[in-house]
Amino acid sequence: MKNLILLLLPFTFLSCTKDAEYYSLNDFEKVDKIDVHIHVGTDRDAFVEQARKDNFRLLNIVVDISNNQEEIIEKYDYRLDIKKRHPKDFEFATSFSIKDWDDADWVDNTLNWLDKGFKEGAIAVKVWKNIGMVFRDKDGELVMIDDPKLDTIFNMLTKRKIPLIGHLGEPKNCWLPFDEMTTNNDKGYFKDHPQYHMYKHPDLPSYEEQIAARDRMLEKNPDLIFMGAHLGSLEWSVDELAKRLDKFPNMSVDMAARIGQLFYQAKEDQEKVREFFIKYQDRLLYGTDLQDSGKMGAIEKQTQMHNYWIRDWEYFVTDNMMTSHLLDGEFQGLHLPKEVVEKIYSKNAKKWLKMFPDENR
Repeated sequence: MKNLILLLLPFTFLSCTKDAEYYSLNDFEKVDKIDVHIHVGTDRDAFVEQARKDNFRLLNIVVDISNNQEEIIEKYDYRLDIKKRHPKDFEFATSFSIKDWDDADWVDNTLNWLDKGFKEGAIAVKVWKNIGMVFRDKDGELVMIDDPKLDTIFNMLTKRKIPLIGHLGEPKNCWLPFDEMTTNNDKGYFKDHPQYHMYKHPDLPSYEEQIAARDRMLEKNPDLIFMGAHLGSLEWSVDELAKRLDKFPNMSVDMAARIGQLFYQAKEDQEKVREFFIKYQDRLLYGTDLQDSGKMGAIEKQTQMHNYWIRDWEYFVTDNMMTSHLLDGEFQGLHLPKEVVEKIYSKNAKKWLKMFPDENR
């Protein structure tokens, strides 16, 4: 009997070691996590209360949706107020309006506005898809992200080592008819927002032209710290995303609102997606695009938040067969090692975005 126990001990040790290399679903609340892409613009604290329960901290982002500086100021003030009230839970990113693009003072005014934000605690700057898809200059030409006029802004960010967060272009599904889209959330979004469904607007730049403009901007600004929001609009192919990460060493990406595309690719080839996450573990940041404007009931909002967060945790830490409203059919979780999970959920946010810097000292 004694000899049998001695023989079994190495196997017991190996089993425990293997289990120790991975998190489980039950570890969700124990692990420090950061959601690097949320939008809270309300006085209530329902969002932060749920984040604390689920052990999340947050990057609250301003977006130039209406080409309106007054609206940006209003959104900015909300984020600054939330940061002041909950400094240990929130960081925030500012933005700028291109409404007055043709004014001679636009560049100087924008630089002054951004400088104010940095002095008040903003840690990054967001640019949105209105650049490249909506806004036109006085001559009626679409302003693209590689426009030389933006170089002064990007040069300033580079010198100050402040990250640029870019939602540029849209998912590739945007240029497809509904019945060819790969995820249900894209079908729903573009039905509700036909102005952005580029399949219906063939006169506007193609998907390839949007990505090429973004790439040219990065080529011109090789030292700019850049986080491609929404998997850098390369959500449809981890192979294509890998090419950009190889080409642009100062580029990282968040996963906000594109997790369904990862589910879809895992459904087709789970091992490929898993290998991508392991290889590029230092370049991937967890984000959701969750929002709170105060319109949804607080309990309903908190339930939505928790369900999103726990679903994604299951996908990353287990190899369970899963389903989601985001797409049809089953897909398998990635069962990533602890080291990879810790990077995508917090360490990369601290590295790329310098979030909560006091902890890094």
